[in-house]
Amino acid sequence: MRISVLGAGAWGTALALRLAAHTPVMLWTRSTEHAEDMVRQRENRRYLPGHVLPIGLSVSSDLGVACSGAELLVAAVPSNAFRSLASALAGTGITTPIIWLCKGLETGSRKLPHAVLAEAWPDHPPAGVLSGPSFAQEVARGLPAALTIASADAEFARRVARELHDPKLRLYASTDVIGVELGGAVKNVIAIAAGISDGLGFGLNARAALVTRGLAELTRLGLKMGGRPETCMGLSGMGDLILTCTGDLSRNRQLGLRLAAGENLTDALRELGHVAEGATTALEVAELARDNAIDMPITEAVALILKQEMPAREAVAALLARDLKDEGG
Repeated sequence: MRISVLGAGAWGTALALRLAAHTPVMLWTRSTEHAEDMVRQRENRRYLPGHVLPIGLSVSSDLGVACSGAELLVAAVPSNAFRSLASALAGTGITTPIIWLCKGLETGSRKLPHAVLAEAWPDHPPAGVLSGPSFAQEVARGLPAALTIASADAEFARRVARELHDPKLRLYASTDVIGVELGGAVKNVIAIAAGISDGLGFGLNARAALVTRGLAELTRLGLKMGGRPETCMGLSGMGDLILTCTGDLSRNRQLGLRLAAGENLTDALRELGHVAEGATTALEVAELARDNAIDMPITEAVALILKQEMPAREAVAALLARDLKDEGG
């Protein structure tokens, strides 16, 4: 299967490296300069330094060239860039199936990627979301990982799972697109809270409490929006949440650590050098929760911190001092 990965950030490049080990892969970046640098250096020094691009991996900044001959498109752009990419693909008349890796809600519309795709590309071909606990650096190194591929078309999901599977990259098929997308979005928000808590020195007990209660928030929203309980407790829900809240490679956790150290949001994001989707998603998830009368206090606290309406220490302390209630609430 010939695959085109559209987006040459860290995660897109890592997956392209992994797939190129057993199938032809084209990696697309919108920047001509970036493409030329990767071709010349045989490395993505901007977003994933230290990993050589294999011979089976081609690079282009021309979207038409990148998609030509592909049997599967993998959209590896941030959530807020997904609409423009989908619109561009719709304009080409291409009929190649597409999956996406973005984990967030579109700013302003609060739409999940599948809804954005439906608007930007109404007659799109078979499509799905690939998500789960995965750090780009580890995937690029060939370390074991397990992900979920979800599509409304069950057979398409199973086919992609078979095609992308390798001995150290296990894929599970699902039809719960909403549940998988929401898990990937909300876990980034909770990871910011976990990073703030760690950065303030609140300890491992507090982090465990935030992660556990964060899972409750993720589940409440997921079920309200049409997701399934097993998805919330699976790889793209609980699995990704645990990894992102505890792993030092997590951009969103790193953002929380920087905020706890007193950096403002703009400086923290610039120093990270990568997109931390939770920074924009937190505000959208908080609004979505309010619209649907869902109690998500951790998400609300993160949104207040990001909007600079409450100091980080005060917000986390308030969370840990909330009124007593039954655990199921």
